[in-house]
Amino acid sequence: MICVSIITINLNNSPGLVKTIKSVVEQTVFGSFEFIVIDGASTDDSLKVIESYKEKINCFVSELDNGIYDAMNKGVKLSHGKYLLFLNSGDELANEEVISEIIKKIDTNYDIIYGNMIIVNKDLTSYLGTMPEKLTFEHMMNDTLWHPVSFISRTLFLKVGFYDTNYKIVADYDWFLKAIFKYNAKLFHTDITISKFYLDGLSSLAKNAHTIKIERKKSQLAVFGEELVKNYEIKNEKNKENSNNKLNFFKRLLKFFYAKG
Repeated sequence: MICVSIITINLNNSPGLVKTIKSVVEQTVFGSFEFIVIDGASTDDSLKVIESYKEKINCFVSELDNGIYDAMNKGVKLSHGKYLLFLNSGDELANEEVISEIIKKIDTNYDIIYGNMIIVNKDLTSYLGTMPEKLTFEHMMNDTLWHPVSFISRTLFLKVGFYDTNYKIVADYDWFLKAIFKYNAKLFHTDITISKFYLDGLSSLAKNAHTIKIERKKSQLAVFGEELVKNYEIKNEKNKENSNNKLNFFKRLLKFFYAKG
């Protein structure tokens, strides 16, 4: 059985698609993993890009879909790998050794193997984003498990199901909540830097912040229930209030000493 399937979703992003494909085909172990491209019937040069790399792509589909998560679900259904990595058009594998290093780390006792990520700002400055060793309830309420650094066991999809396409932006967050907290997925964190993520995607746009907030809350309520979510929010607000009180105290203290001086 194939060890890894890399699934790339694309819609009218031919420059980004070139960048993503190059980072995949330049892997030192290229040929030992499966590469799938799911295109949403692009009208730009994406199909020309796919055609030019067709010898390097194991499977590609170009047809209308119902959004990014519908496209991802297609990728899951077409895949054969033990572990799946979603690397969307425009993002890249961090270096040529990523898949080689991950294959060495793969242990089929784990449901999700995840690493770290280089985050690239719009001005092309970048920094290393690191994931915690353990994904606690508190972490997932405030943050998420980054999709482009997560190698997900294909069999986990058989347990959890596919991405819920009722969510337009956070279906991956919703899926991870269910996998981790309802199905007790076994997780392993590696310090390998998996991918480069560019802050120009759907979830990074300021105009989508309100939708993300609403969808995340909907998912949290569905997975954890109203009481647990409400208690967490009350506790979180108290912690913020205490932190603000401490900050204001130190500001007043500094102001006092400067005035004395």
